[in-house]
Amino acid sequence: MQSIKKRLWLVLALVIVAFVYVTPSIFSLSGGNVPEWWQKLLPTDKVHLGLDLQGGMHLILGVRDDKAVESVLAQNSSDMEEELKKAGIPYKSIAREGENQIRITLFNAQDKDKLDKTLETYAQFESAAFRDGELTGALLTMRREEVNRIKDYAIRQSLETIRNRIDQFGVSEPTIQRQGSNNILVQLPGIKDSGRAIALIGKTALLEFKLLDEENSLEAALAGTVPPGSEIRYQKEVDPATGKVTKTPFLVQKKTLMTGDVITDAMVNINDQFGDSYVSITFDKRGERLFARITEANVKKRLAIVLDGNVYSAPMIQEKIESGRAQITGRFTVEEARDLAIVLRVGALPAPVEILEERTVGPSLGRDSIQKGLLAAAIGSAFVFLFMIIYYRLSGIVANIALLLDLLFIFAALAAFKATLTLPGIAGIALTIGMGVDANILIYERIREELITGKMPRAAVDSGYDKAFSSILDSNLTTLIAAAVLYQFGTGPIRGFAVTLSLGILASMFTAIIVTKMIFDMSLQGRKVTSLSI
Repeated sequence: MQSIKKRLWLVLALVIVAFVYVTPSIFSLSGGNVPEWWQKLLPTDKVHLGLDLQGGMHLILGVRDDKAVESVLAQNSSDMEEELKKAGIPYKSIAREGENQIRITLFNAQDKDKLDKTLETYAQFESAAFRDGELTGALLTMRREEVNRIKDYAIRQSLETIRNRIDQFGVSEPTIQRQGSNNILVQLPGIKDSGRAIALIGKTALLEFKLLDEENSLEAALAGTVPPGSEIRYQKEVDPATGKVTKTPFLVQKKTLMTGDVITDAMVNINDQFGDSYVSITFDKRGERLFARITEANVKKRLAIVLDGNVYSAPMIQEKIESGRAQITGRFTVEEARDLAIVLRVGALPAPVEILEERTVGPSLGRDSIQKGLLAAAIGSAFVFLFMIIYYRLSGIVANIALLLDLLFIFAALAAFKATLTLPGIAGIALTIGMGVDANILIYERIREELITGKMPRAAVDSGYDKAFSSILDSNLTTLIAAAVLYQFGTGPIRGFAVTLSLGILASMFTAIIVTKMIFDMSLQGRKVTSLSI
C-alpha cells in the first residue's frame, strides 16, 4: 500500500508540473496570455513552432571565403611595407597577385639579402626570387594549409557573427548551421520583415576610417583622372519623404588608418537639437590610443567614416580626441540606426556573403500545416483509442489514460526545454502514440496468457508486467538510440522528428510501466477480484 501511495504522489506531481508548462501554450493558441500573477510566479515558456508551422524565412548563404584570403594578403602587404621602411629597404612596388601571392619589386638587387632576412618572420609564405630585366625581388606564395585555415576560419567566424546578429535582432529559435564546405543555412521562424533581416545578415559591416584627399581635385577624379593612392567613394542618402536617393562623391585616400575591429560597443542615440538618430561607438584601449594619434596628427583635416564602401560622414577633425568615442551620423531612421549598431557591436563578417537560395513560408501555410498535422494525429489517436476499448475493454481505457498522459508530458517537455515543434515533430508524436500502445499490448497479452493458466487477476497482472518488461525495454532502447543518432547527424526537420520521438519514448515507457501498473494495483488492492476486464 505504501508503494502505491508513493507512485500516486509521483504521478500527480508530474501531471501538475506538466500542466503548469503546457498552460502558456494553451493560452497562446487561443490568442491570449497567461494572467499577470502567473507570469510572476510560474514558468511562461511555451512550445516554439518551427519554420514549417508558423512561417518565416529559409536562406542558404554562400561565404566568399576567397575574399577572406584577399583581405589577409592585403593586410600582409601593408605590414610588409612598414617592415621594409623600418629596415631601410627601398622598393618599387608591393602588389598582390592571383589568389595567394604577393610580389615585392626592389630597386637595387643588392638589397635582396636584406629583404630575405626581413621576410623570415612570414613563415606562412614560400619565398622565391625573381628577376625582371634590371629589377629584382621576391614572389611570396601563401602556403596551401594557411589558405585552407583562413577559409575555414572565415566560415566559422561568419557563422558566429550571423548568429550574434540574429540573436540581437530578436528572432526566437533560429536555425543557423554550416552546410557543405562554404555555405550557411539560416532559418528564421516567425520573421515578418524579410528585407530588413536579409540586409542585417548580409551586411559585411567593414568599418574603415580614412582621410579625404583634399590636395587633389575631386572634379578631375570624377572626370577620370584619379590620383594614385586615392579612390572615389559616395555618401548615399535617402529622403524619407520622397524615397529619392542622393549620392555625394568624395575623394578618399586608399590607406585605412583604423578599422572597426577596435569597437567594443555601439549604441543608438537621438540628437537633442534636430531629433535625428545617430550611432555612438566606443573603442577599446588600443582603438582609443590609435584614434587619439590619428586625430592629433590630422587636425583641420576631414576624416571619412566608411562602412562597406559607403561614406556615412566625413567630419573635420577639430582637435585631438582622447575620449575613445566617435559618432556615425547620417539621415537614419531609428530602425536603420539600430541595425547599424547591431552589426558594429557584434563585428564585421570576415568575408562577404551572397544569398544562394531564399524561400519564404507564409503564416497561412504554417496554420494549414498545423491543422492538417493535428487532424491526422487526432484521427490516428481516435482509432487507436477506439481499438483499445473494443479489444481490451476496461483495461483499454487504462491504456488510453496512459496515452493521454504521454501527450501531456511530451508537450510539457517541449515547453520546458524550449525545443521547437516542427511538422515532422508532429509525425514523431503520432508514431509515439503507436509505440506507446504497443507497450500496453505486450503487457496485456502477457496478462491474458497468465489468466489462461488459471492465475488470479492480481498474480496475473504482476507476472504480465514482469515478463513484458524486458521486451518493452529492449524495443524502446533501440528506438531511442536510433533517435539519438538522427538528432546528432540530422538537420532541421529530421532533428524535430528525433526530439519528439525521444520524448515520446521516455514518456510512454513511464506511463506504460509505472502509471498503468499503479492503476491496476489501486483497483485490485484490498479487493477480492475473480475476473479482469481484459
